[in-house]
Amino acid sequence: MTMPPRLRKLALIAHVTSSVGWLGAVVVFLALAVIGTTSQDPATVRGVYLVMEPAAWYTLVPLACAALLTGIVQSLGTPWGLFRHYWVLFKLLLNVVATVVLLIYMGTFRFMAHTAANPEAELSSVRDFSPVLHSVLALVVLLLAMVLAVYKPRGVTPFGQRKQGAQRKGRSAPGAVSVPQV
Repeated sequence: MTMPPRLRKLALIAHVTSSVGWLGAVVVFLALAVIGTTSQDPATVRGVYLVMEPAAWYTLVPLACAALLTGIVQSLGTPWGLFRHYWVLFKLLLNVVATVVLLIYMGTFRFMAHTAANPEAELSSVRDFSPVLHSVLALVVLLLAMVLAVYKPRGVTPFGQRKQGAQRKGRSAPGAVSVPQV
């Protein structure tokens, strides 16, 4: 079932906004991670690691979930479908994996924030390359999803091939009713 054009455009705006917001938030986290790793000022390092956990809960997690949900709505309400084209499946897989990794990594943000909050704690336990690496990998994954969305590489799944065949048969039969799209 396809959405009416106005609703489809609204869903697209919601999806693009949440996806671009997630991408921007990841860039900011990359900058924070670099500052936390390279700064020589202990107060700056503590400040960076203190802000990362709540900022992740209030920006990264909601934007990741919104991008996932709006992407599913967008795919189900358009002729692209959720299971018809490989590029849509790859985007879904990338989004699910990135969101799950982010949710798992929230424990690391919690550890870093608790350590940074303790003035007696040694900062060397939180000053590792992990936040930089995770931010760079998230950026690569999100940029790959953007490339897939723009270029839409060819390739129809077996499910999509069956749907296309059924639609062709339905259009060629006189008085045939069109098959709803999934």
